[in-house]
Amino acid sequence: MKIIISNSSPDPIYEQVTKQIKAQVISGELKEGDPLPSIRNLAKELQISVITTKRAYDELIKEGFVDSVGGKGCFIAMQNKELLKEKKMKTIEEKLSDAVLDARKLGISLHDLKEMLTLLYKEEFE
Repeated sequence: MKIIISNSSPDPIYEQVTKQIKAQVISGELKEGDPLPSIRNLAKELQISVITTKRAYDELIKEGFVDSVGGKGCFIAMQNKELLKEKKMKTIEEKLSDAVLDARKLGISLHDLKEMLTLLYKEEFE
């Protein structure tokens, strides 16, 4: 599991950890049943507070990404496939929304934007 803490990020450290673990679950890098490092080990590895790591894990548990098993640790929770697909779609919609806003600021027409998207999409699969 790879997590990078950025001092220049406006997000609190616990949120950076939470977002990166969620992204790894959504992308399939972390799979159902995969163990997470202990709170102490992750804190030591990232050189952050145990309290910060616990808060990140608590958020992941609350959002249903992680299950805590008493005496054994935390594990990636079984994911509802439809919910996981919905989360992936939401991520893509957010990125596309940002692209649309940037295009509007630059005066790029919807037609040109669609053409760019079509070319980029086809380029990936040819």
